[in-house]
Order: sequence, then C-alpha cells, then structure tokens
Amino acid sequence: MPRLSEDELIARFFAPLAGPAGLGLADDAACLAPPPGHDLVLTADMLVAGVHFFADDPPDAIAKKALRVNLSDLAAKGAEPLGFLLSLCLPHDWTETWLAAFSGGLAADAKAYGCPLLGGDTVKSVGGLALSITAMGAVPQGAMVPRPGVIEGDVLYVTGTIGDAALGLRLFGAPAAERGWIGRLGTAECDHLRGRYRLPLPRLGMRRALRTYAHAAMDVSDGLAGDLAKMLRLTGMSAVIACADVPLSAAAQAALAGDPALIVHILSGGDDYEILCAVAPNAAAAFEAAAAAGGVAVTAIGRACRGTAAPVFTTATGAVALPTASYQHF
Repeated sequence: MPRLSEDELIARFFAPLAGPAGLGLADDAACLAPPPGHDLVLTADMLVAGVHFFADDPPDAIAKKALRVNLSDLAAKGAEPLGFLLSLCLPHDWTETWLAAFSGGLAADAKAYGCPLLGGDTVKSVGGLALSITAMGAVPQGAMVPRPGVIEGDVLYVTGTIGDAALGLRLFGAPAAERGWIGRLGTAECDHLRGRYRLPLPRLGMRRALRTYAHAAMDVSDGLAGDLAKMLRLTGMSAVIACADVPLSAAAQAALAGDPALIVHILSGGDDYEILCAVAPNAAAAFEAAAAAGGVAVTAIGRACRGTAAPVFTTATGAVALPTASYQHF
C-alpha cells in the first residue's frame, strides 16, 4: 500500500487539530492576533528519541510530553496558552497507526489545555524521531514573570514534588547495583515514578499567582540544583537549602530511604517540569493561598541571600556533593 503524501498526512492527522488562527493548515503560515492589551510570550523545545524519550514509548505519551514541556514554560511566565506550532521529523518506519495515536494524544492535550495547533512542518528523518514545538501565550502588558528578579530575603518556592522523573528514568534501565532501592518500591510507586518521566504536569494553575506575587520564576527542567543556581546568579544571589525542605512524593521518599545517595539524582536529574519562583516574605501567605486556589501545591524551600556561590543543599551530615548540578546536553 502506498504511503500517504505529506499533504495527505497533514490533512488526515493534523488539520483537525488546528484552531482558527491555523487557517485549517491550508496556508504556509498562521495569523494570530494577541488579545488586546497583552504581550506575546513564545517558547520552543525540541525532543529527540533516545534523549528526551524512549523510541518505543507510546506515541500519545510522546506527543503529550512535547506539548506539556512547552506549556510548563508558559506557565512559569504567567502566560495563558494561545496555540502552538509543531515540527515533526519522522523516521523511515513510521506508520499510519503510530501517527493516529500520536495525533490523538496531541489532540487530547490541545483541547484539555486550550492550546490549539496553528501550523508547523513535517519532514523525513535519516535517523530517529525528533520533534519540536513552539508554543505561544499571552500575558497582560508588562506582566510576564522574568527569570531575573530575585531579591535578597525572597522566599524560594517550588510546586509539586521534585525528583520523581529522574528516578522514573532510572527505573527504566537501572543497573544491578540499584536493585536494593527498587526492591523497596511497590508497583504503584514504580508506576508513579515512570509516569512522571513520561508525562509532565504543566502547572498552568499557577499563572495568576505568579503574575501577582512572584519576582522571578522558571520551570525546573534540568534539575532543581542547577536551575535554582541559574535563577539566583542573575541578580547576585545564593541560598542554603535543607534537603528535608525539598518536597518529595511518597515514592521518592521510599526510594531515598533505600539508598540515601539518590539525593544527588533527585536534586540534579531534571525532567521535573515544576515551577521554581521567588516571592517577597510579606506576600508569602497570599501567594500560597493563590496557588491553592489554582489547584497547585507549593513548598517553601529556603530564602535568597547575597552571594556568588552556587546554592548549597544540606542534610544532617553536611552539604551534598553534586558532581553536576543539572542535566547537560553537551
């Protein structure tokens, strides 16, 4: 059976996902008007098989992860999603069945998060699957929450829990030396950790709380330790963080109890896609209430202080030695 042409592929699997600004994907460009009195916020993330996901992951999960990591960036800026562009680089062995599941997952999340497809490109890969999403959002003029902006004394917060995705990734191919901590986990705990790696949870419920109260914010994609350092150093800040104050899921707590050395992976492993932010102490209670109203749990992990050194993470036995503070592509 002959394969679909590029035009047929787009018409069957992706045109049904297009919002009005996407013009039915019948043009070479979209036409998007930002809401009056708003600024556009744009972000892009590329995902590559074998780097950001496993090539044999469920296609709907791959699609959802690609969109959600971009929505996480929009959430950290306090932006309301408007739409996204998709560039898809398909390997030689793609099938219509795979594409149907991929586009189905993308459609489900585009609808759930109010972020329609506006356009993009589809090409053939000489290697594995790769895809890139550029997401667009809007904030009231001048209201985007920047990454630079932390002030001395600010309370540092993170949403959700930290380290689940990094531990989930290790579960997929853990060496024999790590069987001890894995043996402490039940099926539900393992499923939770793997699920957090495959399907991030963009904290869009934080938009209003961040726009109203945060001096600075970013999403935690490469590891809490490294991303906190990136945010703090932009304004000459540092911090001392007690590991006991870093929020962990029950599954991560069980893993850590089995192997305390896992704290390094929890702090620096990445793929959390939680939001890290800084709030003035006198606004902390109102910020926490606003986050709760948005359906998101937040935890204070420390305070910003002046300094040029990277943040220090401590346990009862001293500072944690981090060989690398975050995931590095190169």
